[in-house]
Amino acid sequence: MHKEEQLRLLKGLIHHLDAKTNIDAGGILRTPADTYTSSERFEREWDTFFLDHPQIIGMSGDLPKPDTFMTTEDFGVPVLATRNSSGEFKAYANVCSHRGVIVEDVKRGEKSKFSCPFHGWTYNNEGALIGYPKSDQFGKIDKDCYGLKELPALEKFGFLWVHPSQDGKIELDDLLGKDLMEEFGSWNFQDLTFANEEEYQTEMNWKLAIDTFGETYHFSVLHKDSLFQSFHGNCQMFDSFNRNGRLILCKRTIDEMRKLPESDWDICSGSLPVYYLFPNIIFMPTPEGAFLVKEYPAENSPHKSFSKISFYFYPHVLERIKELEKTGINGKELLEEQYGGFASVIRDEDYVVAASSHRGLRTGTLDYLTFGKNEPALHHYHNTYRQALGLQSLPLEEA
Repeated sequence: MHKEEQLRLLKGLIHHLDAKTNIDAGGILRTPADTYTSSERFEREWDTFFLDHPQIIGMSGDLPKPDTFMTTEDFGVPVLATRNSSGEFKAYANVCSHRGVIVEDVKRGEKSKFSCPFHGWTYNNEGALIGYPKSDQFGKIDKDCYGLKELPALEKFGFLWVHPSQDGKIELDDLLGKDLMEEFGSWNFQDLTFANEEEYQTEMNWKLAIDTFGETYHFSVLHKDSLFQSFHGNCQMFDSFNRNGRLILCKRTIDEMRKLPESDWDICSGSLPVYYLFPNIIFMPTPEGAFLVKEYPAENSPHKSFSKISFYFYPHVLERIKELEKTGINGKELLEEQYGGFASVIRDEDYVVAASSHRGLRTGTLDYLTFGKNEPALHHYHNTYRQALGLQSLPLEEA
């Protein structure tokens, strides 16, 4: 992030702290309860946001060198993502062209060839069929016509995008917009190294998981013994970029940072940036690395979802860990502390109350949920969501 923008955001947080104010959307917003419970709405979401929209499947660090791969089946289409021998990122439908079997079941690893477990048809990491057993008995085929189906794929700013449809397009101008593209270009996300991934399944609508990241109004209550010890609650900055948003959460370390010359101020020292990337991604850069949160519906239901949370570190952090290990310090434990605490807050606090909210919504006793004027990120998210489905925007009500 450019220095001028860092200073604007940090000064905005300091102003809110001193004035005991917060960002103000100018009113409240009410979203209908069936946003989360309607089966018809869920079908439209699945078709629009997951089957027909580019998906961020991970970071460049998930494919750290040539001849590495990863697989996913999170959004309905099995995907085999590879970094070929030339270092290019490619993606294919992970489906054997012979009998439709999933070719590779391992989540990630290092290999340049993939063999179907049914009959041994083998493909390289360019998706080409390079061999099949007993070809003289099976019959002669044109192997060029039996490769894995390639999917549109793009690697940029350290992110890996895949479109589930062979005919889909990945256009960053539409996905991110000029301003966010410029901002992402100023970070070094392409240097991040994958460290760990956790998955949580929850009895709630997938959008409720995203809602939990949209405000800090709840910090002093829900997180009073965890995040509230490190963050000032109900104090943040918010900016939108097309369908995406960026929250800046206020760390308590800003109290000491503000005493330093502005030239020493850093956005990750005094705050936590939280990017919402439409339709289902939360991305949080930290001084040590980043957290990538992916939210998905589960079991073809509006009432179930799962989150995949991936943790990444910058190379210099991993090098420092190695140096500490030489002195007898357990570096693995230090890394686990970095992501373990964050993960436990999401799993044991945020998602617990989000699931409780979903139970409440299913009773039918509420007509709508209300987002306060201090929760503009949720205003933006829900109206953006509605616009993408062709629904009328929700009006801002005086508060």
